[in-house]
Amino acid sequence: MTVNTTRTNGRSSPRKTCAHPGNEQGFSLLEMMVTIALILVVTGISFMSLQPVLRQQHVTTAYNGTLTTIRRARDQAAADMRVYVVTFTAPGTITITQNSTTGPILITTVLPPDVSFNIVSGVPTSPTVAPTTPDGFGTAANPIDFDQGVGAGGAISLYFQPDGTAVDINGNINNGVVYLARPTELMSSRAITVWGTTGRIRGWTLVKNGSGVMWRQQ
Repeated sequence: MTVNTTRTNGRSSPRKTCAHPGNEQGFSLLEMMVTIALILVVTGISFMSLQPVLRQQHVTTAYNGTLTTIRRARDQAAADMRVYVVTFTAPGTITITQNSTTGPILITTVLPPDVSFNIVSGVPTSPTVAPTTPDGFGTAANPIDFDQGVGAGGAISLYFQPDGTAVDINGNINNGVVYLARPTELMSSRAITVWGTTGRIRGWTLVKNGSGVMWRQQ
């Protein structure tokens, strides 16, 4: 048997091996666009579903911050044997000063920007007929409504004394209430009352009551 070998330049021709590409391929532009669109839709739905939770958290933060600031002023007045003044300034700032409203500022608390001291239409307005205003203080005419029983009320400052009592600038026992809520959202309403004779501080939440609403103590 004769075997013919073709030589080129004195060398045998190498056998060529063809490389066959595999079946793996990258994403096409259309597939990438569809994937991105789906991710954006899911993200948008998740963001929208979280909005009510975030809004509620802002109200809770504002309520807790207000309550804590008032209590801190009362407790610090007793501990330091000094007068500490809590002043509420619309739309959402609380300051604690020493001795007077113009004294050194010790603490400043600012509510979240979407929550303010305000009264949303629909809250109870009677101090005597159920459902009443918180602790029966005032007629929900002013969002910051201290000096109840002294003139027309509406005072914005509390003077905590070393004995734990709260008075106004003239030394009168200072009872009252401060309201906070998200504008136009009735069920976001919260309130905090202060009893001047004892310095007792109580928090309130507006809740459903049949076809109406009522204040419930926290």
